[in-house]
Amino acid sequence: MNVAYWIVAGLLAAFYLYAGALKAVRSRDGLRPMMAWVDGMPMPAVRAIGAVEVLGAAGLVLPPLTGVAPWLAPAAAAGFVLLQIGATGVHLRMGDRRVALNLTLLATAAVTVGLATTWL
Repeated sequence: MNVAYWIVAGLLAAFYLYAGALKAVRSRDGLRPMMAWVDGMPMPAVRAIGAVEVLGAAGLVLPPLTGVAPWLAPAAAAGFVLLQIGATGVHLRMGDRRVALNLTLLATAAVTVGLATTWL
């Protein structure tokens, strides 16, 4: 299970590190081609989401790697489940029915929660 956790959590962390960093540093115009929802959100909220994603990515990797506060890994994964539930709601509320990526990330985060709790 440990190998499975590192594969799934590593992929999830890489995705969120990249997406979060983009949200944290790019302008609205730079984000719009990839994320049409940014037009419906204030930029401080977009930046906050980016920061949460970067911190969550670190929470998936650093606690199990260092052995310090390993309970943070399943908490970070559960946070990503909640984040994707909210993101799916935002997409649907804006009339965007393309939520396959959100549902995939939701399922991946849920699997990561399960894998992380097996070694706690």
